[in-house]
Formats: sequence, C-alpha cells, structure tokens
Amino acid sequence: MKILYYDCFMGISGDMNLGALIDLGVDARFLQDELKKLPVDGYELLIEKKLKKGISGTQVTVKLTGSRQAHHHRHWKEIELLIRQSHLNENVKTRAIQTFQILAEAEAKIHHKKTEEVHFHEVGAVDSIVDIVGAAICLEALKPAMVMASPVQLGGGMVSCEHGVFPVPAPATTEILKGKPVKIGGANFETTTPTGAALLATYVNTFTESIEFTIEKTGYGIGHKDAEAPNVLRVMLGDMNASSAYPADTRMVIETNIDDMSPEMVEAVAEQLFEAGASDVWITPIIMKKMRNGMTLSVIAAHEILPRITDILLHHTTSLGVRYYEVQRSMLERKTETVDTPWGKIRVKFSGTKENYFRAKPEYADCLEVARKNNIPLMTVIQVVQQIAFNKLKNK
Repeated sequence: MKILYYDCFMGISGDMNLGALIDLGVDARFLQDELKKLPVDGYELLIEKKLKKGISGTQVTVKLTGSRQAHHHRHWKEIELLIRQSHLNENVKTRAIQTFQILAEAEAKIHHKKTEEVHFHEVGAVDSIVDIVGAAICLEALKPAMVMASPVQLGGGMVSCEHGVFPVPAPATTEILKGKPVKIGGANFETTTPTGAALLATYVNTFTESIEFTIEKTGYGIGHKDAEAPNVLRVMLGDMNASSAYPADTRMVIETNIDDMSPEMVEAVAEQLFEAGASDVWITPIIMKKMRNGMTLSVIAAHEILPRITDILLHHTTSLGVRYYEVQRSMLERKTETVDTPWGKIRVKFSGTKENYFRAKPEYADCLEVARKNNIPLMTVIQVVQQIAFNKLKNK
C-alpha cells in the first residue's frame, strides 16, 4: 500500500506543502498547467531549489503581480463557485472545496458567524487559493492509498493578521486541529498556519510518531522563516506492505439507517450504487427507536466517488442523512480465466497471492446457462467445473 507520510517537526504551511510535494516528484510544469484551469490571475508561481540549515529542498513562493486592491477579500461561497466552475479534475475540486469548508467552519465558529457569511482575508487571497488547490492537484497526481502524519509543531509567540495581533497558534489553527496530536513551543513564530492545518485535516488519515514502512522518496519543502531549527517540511512516499503477500488499500464505508422504506425498493438503489462504482452494497436489519423495524444500508466505495454515492442515497432513499468513515482492507489477488469443460469454455475466478492462487469459483451465470441448456443440476455443473479449475491450479 502506497502511503504519504508528513513529518511536521517544524509545522506546515501551504507554500511549504507545495514545495515538499514538488521536491518529492510532482512535476512543477504539470502543477502550473493545472492551476491555469482556475479563473484566477494576478500571480506568478516561483519554484526554486534552496538550502536551509544544510537541507536541500524546494521553496515555493506565490508572487502577486497586481495591486493590493485587485486581490480583494472573497466570501466562502464565492471561492466555492470559483472552484466548481473551473475545468479542474472533479476529485481536485472536491478536495479543495473540502479544505476551504474546514477553514470556513473554523473561522465561523471563532467569529460567531454563519459559514456562508465568512469572508477570507488570508484564505481568500490569491496565494492561499493557489496553495489549497495546488495541494489537491499534487495529492491527486501522487494518489497515495493512505496519508499519515507526525504530531504537528505549532510554534509559539505572537502573529499579526487582519484582525490584529494573535497568540501562536492562531485560534483557527487550534480549532481545526482539535483532537489531533500537536506540539507547542518548538519555535518562536507560527510554524503551522490555518491553511496548513486545514490541509492536514483534509488529507491525513492517521497521526502517529511510530510507523514501519519502506521509504521510496523523500521531499523537503523550504519555508521562508529563519530559525535555529530548519524551517522545513519533510514528506516521504513509501510502501507499508512491501513485505506483505496481500495487497491493501483504503475505502470509504457510507451508511444510513432507514425505517420507512420497503426493503424491495432498495434493489433499484443498489443497482444505481453499483453503476456509480460501489465495491459492495448490503442491508443489515436493525431495531430503531420506538422498537420500529429498520435497516442499515451500507456501501463500500472509493474516496473519489463519495459525493456521487452520497447523492444517490439522499435522493433515492427516504434517508435524511448519511454517515461515512474510512477503513483499510487487505485482499487476495484475483483474476478471471476460462477453463475447458465437457460443455465448452466456462469462466472461473481464481484468487490467492501472486505466488500461489489457491481458490477457484466458477462463474455462476455461465454454469446456470450450461445447466439449463443441458437439463442437468446446477450443482453438478459447479462441482465438475470447480474440480477442473483446481486441477489447473495444481498443474501450474
């Protein structure tokens, strides 16, 4: 399983994140070309190799080319519309909007506003839009199965912003990182910005200092601060299952409880879910409040189709809401081959490890067709085909 590990020993900011991911291997020209799909101008993306405290890495700077007035404050809904109307990849749009949503909710809570009323002075600026959308572009290019991070260094001291002078970490940063492991006081400046915190909240599946994996690449994002410790973000790309015989990845489980819908109506919904790309769909009978019979409709799907799965569940069932969470899964390798039988060729699904396929399951539809055509029991066909398939495995 390919993982991306953020070593935030000196925190994280939007520009350090872009620098680290480019240093890791994301093509800078590809990133710049993708960013041009955003209807945002008035900036130049400077990408330079730099040395910080003996560490060589990549520094990214978003240089504004227009006047200060040209870079006006933007409301959250304005930013969302700007991203949705762009020609970016749908997964990139979803992830970027998710990051802004996290920021908007934090700002709304701090300033006692509704989320839609929030306007961003820092986040709405061109450089932060580039940082957030750029991060989504880079992560989509890398496609890690899982993103992990160390506890996050937040820094210390005071920081000046649009609202005045604030203690470090900034209120938005602490709000976003609630429930996440952090460190404070490792430097006398803001090492983790609200944008950096929101990026971690968006992408990181697990925070841990203890991890065992095989490192394949390392990238360093160089910050703009000078301190005793290197103002650097380190990211590592590696394989957590290099020694495992079983491939692994992550999926989303999406669920909803229903007590006012006929179970047979779920069949049509299940068909839509599978057509949308769901890996599996199932129903679990439950007893709900007031002892009403109900059911939990569960779906396993890839991260990128979560919005589509959610849309189907909310529009085609009687549910008023869904919940979802991430799971890891290990699985057998699988392949489908045809075998020669007394009735012709029949498909068989073989499964096992790359070195040893040890399971065989005849294709039900093929066996049923043979059984009907030859007027013989379906069980007989399956048993004969399965024996032929196992003999094929033994002879390999």
